[in-house]
Amino acid sequence: MTLEIMMPFYGRPDHLRIAVESVLAQTDPDWRLTVVDDVYPDVTAGKWVESLGDDRITYIRNVENLRPSRNYNKCVGLTRAPFVTIMGCDDVMLPGYVERVSQLTAANPDADIVQPGVSVIDENGQPSRPLADRVKELVRGALHGTRVFEGASAVTRLLVGNWTYFPSLVWRTEVVAKFAFREDLNVVQDLDMIMKIMLSGGKLVADDHVVFNYRRHSVSYSAITGSDGTKFAQERLLFSEIAARCNELGWVRSAITAQMRLLSRANAFMELPSALAKRDFAAIRNLARHVFL
Repeated sequence: MTLEIMMPFYGRPDHLRIAVESVLAQTDPDWRLTVVDDVYPDVTAGKWVESLGDDRITYIRNVENLRPSRNYNKCVGLTRAPFVTIMGCDDVMLPGYVERVSQLTAANPDADIVQPGVSVIDENGQPSRPLADRVKELVRGALHGTRVFEGASAVTRLLVGNWTYFPSLVWRTEVVAKFAFREDLNVVQDLDMIMKIMLSGGKLVADDHVVFNYRRHSVSYSAITGSDGTKFAQERLLFSEIAARCNELGWVRSAITAQMRLLSRANAFMELPSALAKRDFAAIRNLARHVFL
């Protein structure tokens, strides 16, 4: 199975180089990589990609800045293979990634999403295990080998906390193309997509064999929009919509979990001291609304 690897790019050129080199180092050579440059000001990264001279690698520079969701949708539209990974331009595939996910999709032909094993690194490439990732592990539960998640129980668990790692996921192309990433959600569009698939009867296969390094930055877009509270407005909207859909399906426990959004509230609560210290009243209002309303 040829794996399509789409890599939206807007970030540090040195991280892009590491990400691309990790694809080149795969033990299974049956992959295609497309780097989709979202008009990053420094063009040297693109020139480096073009200089590689590998027929499996394509470089595209957008005419205009599409921002994340529109660029993800463009990536999906460019995909020709049955399965696609939308890899972060700062993440790292371990050498066995393509080989392992090919095994998983072959063994689970009805899977819509595959979550391979992931470890976390910091911005300097060093192993890291911050609180957010320890919580993800706790919410997901023990994983020994491969496990299939589907139905109301899987949705409820994902609503407690999104334990997946978006840049490492393998998606069934026709399914993700059907739903499309929402352009009004530039932080939680991955959870929206997962929920649409799972609420439509989809299956998520998770594996414990670590083949991907997810790079967690101390100052990321998600972190910034968390501290000013804007991320939580998107989460509140999404959880409200999901609760309504779960009620339609009769999945009462899932609906209640979405309405309560306990971990999301707790996350916002943890951001409040920083906002109070900075006397950022807009952020305080945004965070307090998410915690208490």
